[in-house]
Amino acid sequence: MKSQEVILDEVRGLPDGRQQSEVRLGVAYGIAAYAWWGLCPIYFKAVASVPALQVLAHRVVWSVLLLIVLIVVRKHQQVALAVLRDRRTMLRLCLTTVLIGNNWGLFIWAVGHDELMQASLGYYINPLINVLLGFVFLRERLRRLQTLAVVLALVGVAYMIGVYGEIPWLGLVLAFSFGFYGLVRKTTRVDPLVGLTVETSLLTPLALAFLTFEAARGTGVFGAVSWRMDLLLASAGVITAVPLLWFVAAAKRLRYTTIGLIQYLAPTGQFLLAVAY
Repeated sequence: MKSQEVILDEVRGLPDGRQQSEVRLGVAYGIAAYAWWGLCPIYFKAVASVPALQVLAHRVVWSVLLLIVLIVVRKHQQVALAVLRDRRTMLRLCLTTVLIGNNWGLFIWAVGHDELMQASLGYYINPLINVLLGFVFLRERLRRLQTLAVVLALVGVAYMIGVYGEIPWLGLVLAFSFGFYGLVRKTTRVDPLVGLTVETSLLTPLALAFLTFEAARGTGVFGAVSWRMDLLLASAGVITAVPLLWFVAAAKRLRYTTIGLIQYLAPTGQFLLAVAY
């Protein structure tokens, strides 16, 4: 398990060809993750009839099942046990669990309550938050063209907020929660797959208890509506876990400011879906 700084130092120490290959791989992971997130509202709109907390609980339960299978297939059991015994790492993962759980729940609520426009504003703000966090906490500095890109993005976001007509509080919470989630995960000594498995495992008891309670009082959706809805809810594991794994893999290979610039793919996709679809 290696910290972000150690990994970046190793990448910088590679021969030019290998280093460029790692950076290209990081860019590919980043594009894949944010393109996926840009299209995710299609899925969440499909399950919009399901209460937001039930969707969130299913995301947790099905994600942890998928991740445990991947842990076993990749033979990461010993790595996972080492993380569980590391108190400092577990405390940091508890924090990231709170941050990502809050982010998931708010985004699902936004889609289900026709607030996708405000959610997309949050994800336009998020890259700027990433650049700020990279500058303050990781001492990353922008090149001239990157600075120009950030200034243009800032002007564009300010204009969009002006058109929206009010402060997008929901968008700001989404932006800051995911920004700090990425920052803490980036600086935590943990394998991406193992870290995400621990995070979802911490949420699983609450998720299972909630789903059991909903089923007992007859308001649970799973198994009560249709096999198509059951399949959609079971798909939440893939919808949730895959892009997060790609995101962390990208963060290991790229600067946080670079991740922030790539991130504009997601809100652009969400914005176009909100307006055109």
